[in-house]
Amino acid sequence: MAESSTPRHHVVVIGGGFAGLYCAQGLGRSPVDVTLVDRRNFHLFQPLLYQVATGSLSPANIAAPLRTILKRQANVRVWLGEVSDFDTVKKEVALADGSRLPYDTLVVACGSHHHYFGHDAEWEPIAPGLKTIEDATEIRRNILLAFEAAERETDPDKRKRLLTFVIVGGGPTGVELAGAIGELARTTMTREFRAFNPADCRVVVVEGQPRVLTNFHEKLSAKALQALTALGVEVQCDAHVTAVTPTHVEITSDVDKSVRRIETSTVVWAAGVKANPLGRKLVERLGAKADVDRGGRVSVAPDCTVPGFADYFIIGDMMSQKDAAGKPLPGVAPVAMQQGDYVADVIDRRVRGKSPRAAFHYWDKGSMATIGRARAVVETGRIRLSGLIAWLAWLFIHVLYLARFENRLLVVFQWFFAYVTNNRAARIITWMRTEEQPDQKA
Repeated sequence: MAESSTPRHHVVVIGGGFAGLYCAQGLGRSPVDVTLVDRRNFHLFQPLLYQVATGSLSPANIAAPLRTILKRQANVRVWLGEVSDFDTVKKEVALADGSRLPYDTLVVACGSHHHYFGHDAEWEPIAPGLKTIEDATEIRRNILLAFEAAERETDPDKRKRLLTFVIVGGGPTGVELAGAIGELARTTMTREFRAFNPADCRVVVVEGQPRVLTNFHEKLSAKALQALTALGVEVQCDAHVTAVTPTHVEITSDVDKSVRRIETSTVVWAAGVKANPLGRKLVERLGAKADVDRGGRVSVAPDCTVPGFADYFIIGDMMSQKDAAGKPLPGVAPVAMQQGDYVADVIDRRVRGKSPRAAFHYWDKGSMATIGRARAVVETGRIRLSGLIAWLAWLFIHVLYLARFENRLLVVFQWFFAYVTNNRAARIITWMRTEEQPDQKA
């Protein structure tokens, strides 16, 4: 009997983050062809980016090539490219290099980037966020160069400015980064400098809410604050950053409207994100009646499709969806992972002619954040942990979700080494701007 020449259903997945990768993997045994498109050739484990930014891990420890992850799935291929537009009439994805990619079903999972609330052009060059490997290595470079410059600085005021680090945002990223910088200065760098004591550095977290880690129970938020304080981190709540310059930031209190100025040369942005604009563009091309919020997130149907368009899915940080209680789903990795699995099952059922899947339901397994060595907070249901046991739980979960077994071994070894020795092996400055390079003639 002759084989059918009818082409198989083609699913195009845009984005190799958690949502896109889990969707592609979930379709591994489906009677479809899958093309995963990403402008990077690797999957990045973003929750550990702050450890790259503070020298605990190298970029390769938390990234794995997409082709390696998917090499055993014969029906999945990877395209390296950047999507620029959509032709929803011809059902084609347009890439920046001019090529076109046809699809039957489209899954858009391009993630998010930093949100500076209207100050992108002014603040982004000064206050990098933490979303990519390039962001992490730039922040690492800025931190380490500040210490190096302080070693050569003779003016006490200028040295104080160099040794002041401001993190904007008291969520998990800001808290984890602040704790890591405090630990780096007060334990790892002990006795490494001669002109100053690294422990004298100032780390400031600015948070617009009354407390840090507002998504955690108040008791765990208080525990996190205690852990930060023990590391010498200063937390300023109920305050917003209103100015960012190369030499200082200005903070306005929400309580008395007073303005405080902090002299600093290193600012890190961890205050907010906005969705990739491709979600909004897709809605426009479809002419869909879908709400798009200020952060660019598209309000999707219960099955994660663009309302009214069954062949178009938007998942991960790009979507806006509420749980059974009417609470918006958070933009975190577990949501993206579960949506990726869910959409893969929805597509598989369709092509096999099975009954439709019920609406997406997010299973909240809890939240966790680490604040330095052997300090963390974990909340899952009514269970709330802090201290060493929470840190061990955090370590186990993060290693479990790393993409490749080789990465798990490397990360466990480096964490164990860092824990025992207080050392951070990846404290390297990979590049410097020309004006910052030392005089080669000296």
